Amino acid sequence: MPRRRTVLSLALGSTAALATGCGALPGQDSGDRKLTLWLMKDSASEDFIQRFTKWFGEEHGDIKLDVQIQPWTGIGEKVTDVLQGKVPAPDVIEVGNTHVAQYVDKGGLLELTLESARDLGMDDWLPGLAEPGRFNNRQYGIPWYAANRVVIYNKELWDDAGIKKVPETRAEWLDITRTLNSGNVQGIYLAGQDWYAFSGFVWDEGGELATDSSGSWEGALDSPAALRAMDFYAELQALGKGPKRADEEHPPQSKEFARGNIAQIVAVPGQARAIEQANPDMADKLGYFAIPGKTASRKGAVFTGGSVLVVPERTKDRRAAVALIQALAGEKWQTDLARTMDYVPNKTTLARVVAGDPGVAAMAEGAVRGRATPNSPNWASVELNNPIKTYMSAVLTGGNPRNEAKKASMQITRALS
Repeated sequence: MPRRRTVLSLALGSTAALATGCGALPGQDSGDRKLTLWLMKDSASEDFIQRFTKWFGEEHGDIKLDVQIQPWTGIGEKVTDVLQGKVPAPDVIEVGNTHVAQYVDKGGLLELTLESARDLGMDDWLPGLAEPGRFNNRQYGIPWYAANRVVIYNKELWDDAGIKKVPETRAEWLDITRTLNSGNVQGIYLAGQDWYAFSGFVWDEGGELATDSSGSWEGALDSPAALRAMDFYAELQALGKGPKRADEEHPPQSKEFARGNIAQIVAVPGQARAIEQANPDMADKLGYFAIPGKTASRKGAVFTGGSVLVVPERTKDRRAAVALIQALAGEKWQTDLARTMDYVPNKTTLARVVAGDPGVAAMAEGAVRGRATPNSPNWASVELNNPIKTYMSAVLTGGNPRNEAKKASMQITRALS
């Protein structure tokens, strides 16, 4: 099996066969047909694609699968051109989980609600993939893979501090981090503008980044729940020397952690590779745990990144397109993809397939409470000049939390209008 990797280092059911035998799918004329699949660069390894293409061809002998790799740069415009009929349409497209709403809003995506309920096991899908793939209570995006943040910790520093057990609650997490934050050791390295981590705390408190009332979106950072989340973030962030006016990539937190005097970071497990490249001595010192929740009964909410599969309305072979998605989203190839690429599978019932990898297992544990950004077609406008990051820095450098939250909420409202 090829060397595994994890994407989204940014910041992130049962199957009933439509057609599983060789030959033509029900309702289709026999004869060779071509099915085109767009996958994003680095989402799947070349070996995985080759294995899947060979298998799919054997299962559906009359269909020739053409997998075309697309770069992330400029993909939004390219998909829009497909949906608007400006360029030939592939039959299935991989898109980012948070992008579905904007594509549905433009028109041209096939609704897959019936197939999701009848054939694709939607009841077991990860919420952070399923919810953003749904628009106006109709399913358009079929979950493919996910990744989310966990806590990566330095086991040697924890041992030196006499800490033998990972925390089960956020209160325990704070207490442990205070103990670790001593002398030359930073209890945690948490950048002031890590809004992905902050979002999880907002959801954990019962708040939202923005709320929708009959299609009218409003920023919600000034709610009591979101303000409690900012209080917690500020308390945790102060137990280290993370920059208050920068995000986790400026400088890259993996390189900071590799210095050996930081006890924890919040990151996707794939950052372990960058840590080890920067300092090979760290290879045996890394541990992982899911971000704790407010109580021990459930883990903390996390931002889920990942991809879903969509079908353009202009596909010439709906049945074959759905059969392709069913295969990619089914247990056999979800297991293969997760183990090959260090992803979280698309269903909570498949977390067992990554149990042997500590980092991915922690990620899967947290993914049960995964969320995505507000499902507005205009959310990209918020991230363009992200007021959440500005708000966080303002509070961490002494600004009044309530006033700064109201200001940021108004900016979010304008961006979503």
